[in-house]
Formats: sequence, structure tokens, C-alpha cells
Amino acid sequence: MTPRRELTVLVAADLISNLGSRISVVALPWLVLETTGSPAKMGAVAAAETLPYLLSSALGTPWADRIGLRRTAILADAGSAGLMVAVALTPWLGFGALLALVALVGALRGVGDRVKQAMFRPVAEAAGVRLIRLTSVYDGLGRLVTLLGAGLGGLLVWWFGVTQALLIDAASFAACALLVGLLVRPPAAATGPAAPEGYLRALAGGFRHLGRDRMLLTMLLVISALNMAVNASIAVYIPLWVADVLRGPAGLGLLLGAFSAGALLGNLLFTAYAPRLPRYLTFVVGAALGGAPRLLVLALSEELAVVLAVTFASGIGIAAVNPLLGVAIYERVPAALQTRVIGLAGSLAFAGLPLGALLGGWSATALGLAPALLVMAAFSLVVTLLPLLPGLRPQSTAAPAERAPGVVGRA
Repeated sequence: MTPRRELTVLVAADLISNLGSRISVVALPWLVLETTGSPAKMGAVAAAETLPYLLSSALGTPWADRIGLRRTAILADAGSAGLMVAVALTPWLGFGALLALVALVGALRGVGDRVKQAMFRPVAEAAGVRLIRLTSVYDGLGRLVTLLGAGLGGLLVWWFGVTQALLIDAASFAACALLVGLLVRPPAAATGPAAPEGYLRALAGGFRHLGRDRMLLTMLLVISALNMAVNASIAVYIPLWVADVLRGPAGLGLLLGAFSAGALLGNLLFTAYAPRLPRYLTFVVGAALGGAPRLLVLALSEELAVVLAVTFASGIGIAAVNPLLGVAIYERVPAALQTRVIGLAGSLAFAGLPLGALLGGWSATALGLAPALLVMAAFSLVVTLLPLLPGLRPQSTAAPAERAPGVVGRA
């Protein structure tokens, strides 16, 4: 198999696994509702998967380096498949067993997702594919999977029942393990087992490198803040605005769909023009457009057309943010540390999601919807403009010794 086909298979395997995970986001709460009837237990199951996912993303990667990236990816997906089969077929084990199984799935997914992302760089370099193209295409496809996955999950539960939907999720993990195991053979030097190193020393190496790179830390802070604002909007602000202004749920899907549609269009545009754009400035502009405007328009306007237009434009802006962070990590972090830094970066970026839902609910209750939106918009604007401070502006997007061949390294 040619290197380009191996890259295609690796990306496809990761997306198939992610699609299955989106299905389980719908199916697992429904399983809990059917077996317990408790909304509180539904939330507990979601937390039981999310927290181990974040922790293993950051803390499990030194073991992945020791085992080898490809082997870890196969084991993580195969293990997730087996655990999801157990979740689907053994609800009689009780709620405590369900929490434990879901937590194990979350932990394996966290490591498996980070490992496959670390494999992208050596496979892309072997295929001669520019990293900026890879990260952009992958982000766009990932958004499409997210957009389709929840709806597909609901349909599968409706058509076949929750057990079959969870078994389909298990099959997606198994397919990912088989594809990587049979068809992906990245360079052994990049993905094979690393030299033996103590766990704490290996983990500290990732922390030290990320701590020294102020540019990457700033980009991660911006993305974490955007995730916080986006989740506050989805979980609290947009539903409240729709209920107060439109007096019905129909506008909820329109607003969420407008942002997703804008992000997909923005991704197409970014994929086409990314190599010609100034990277760091594009990151700042995209983050600024993707955060504050969509919050401000909810606070200041009751016209659905205006809100939809601004939300759509914000989606276009946000499309550049994740690909530019991804390529910055690939180019600035030494290959030996990439798994650990990617894991730490993922945990830091995702940390804003649960915090956003909490802050959204608290701020809307304490301040009212419009003041809460204005405060969150101001916070988002300040954070997204931080990268323009003189001490944080980079001279290049890649450390000279680690610049990937064929990739533009200047900002």
C-alpha cells in the first residue's frame, strides 16, 4: 500500500471511531433512562466517560510511547470495542458496573485518540502531504462527523433499539483497530516503542516542553476559552434566547445548524487557501470571529435573520483555529515528545467544555441572559486578542531543528 493510501486509511479509521463515539453520546443516556429512569444517573454516566477521557489524554501517553503508538492505537480500540459490547449486553450488572465500564472506555478512548493524532505526522511526511492540508481536512471531516453522528445515533436507537446502537458503536472501534492493524505501517522509528524511561520523568518532559513554549500555551488558552464560550452557548445561552425571543424550539436547530454550516464552509475555504495565509494572524482573526460576535448578537438583537447571519460568520472564522493549532504542535514539538504534548494539549483545550456549561448556567441565573452574554463576549474578546501581545508573537511557527520537510514554517 502506498504511503498516501496509508494516510487515508489512518484518517478514515479515526473518523469511523469518532462516529461511533458520537452514536454512543445519544445511546448511552438512553440506555440509562430505560434502565433507571433517572436524569441524575444520565449525567453521572456522561461524567464517568468524560473525566477519564481527559485524564488519560494527558497522563496515559508516556505508557503509549513505551508500548509503541501503532500497538497502543490497536489495543485501545480493540479494548473499547470489547467494553462497549459488555455495556450493550449486560445492563443487568447494575448501574455501578455500567459506570466502571464507561469510565474504562473513556480512558482507552483518551489514549487512543491522542496516539492516532500523533501518528498523523510521520505518516503524512512519508506520504509527502503538507501538515497544514492534513490538519485542515481532518478538522473539516471531524466537524462533519460530529454534525451527522448525533442525528445518526438517534435514528439508530429509534430503528434498532439502544442495544443494537451500542453494538454498532463497538463495531466502529473494532473496524478502527482492524484498519490500523492490517493496513497502516508507519515508519517504525517514529511510532515504535521508545527507549525505556521512567513514567514520571517521561510525563514531566512533556510538561516542561509545553511550559517553555509560550506560543503554544497561548493558543491552547485561547481554544480552551472558546470551548468554554461555545459550550455555554450550546448548553444555556442559545436555548434561553430561543425560548425568550422565539417562544419555541424550532430556532434552536437553526442556530446550531448555522454555526456548523459556517464552520464547514470555513473549513473548505481554509483548506484551499491555508498555505498562502499568515498562520498566526489567521489564528487570531479566526478566534476573534468565532467567539465574541455570536455572543454579542444574542445580547443585542432579537432579529433571527441577523443572529443567524452573525452565527454563520462566526462558524466560518472558527474553522481555522483547530487546524492551525494542530500544525503548530506538529512543527514545534520534537517527535519524541509529540504524543505527550498532544495529550496534554488535548486535555487543556477540552477543559473549557465542562466549565463553560457550569459558568453559563450560573451567569444566566445570577446576571440575566443579556448581561451574562455581554460578560462572556468581553471575556472571549480579551482572551482571543492575547496572542497579539508583543511577547507572545512568534517569529516562526516551527522550531528550526524540528521543522517538517515541505511545510511552510513562517507565521
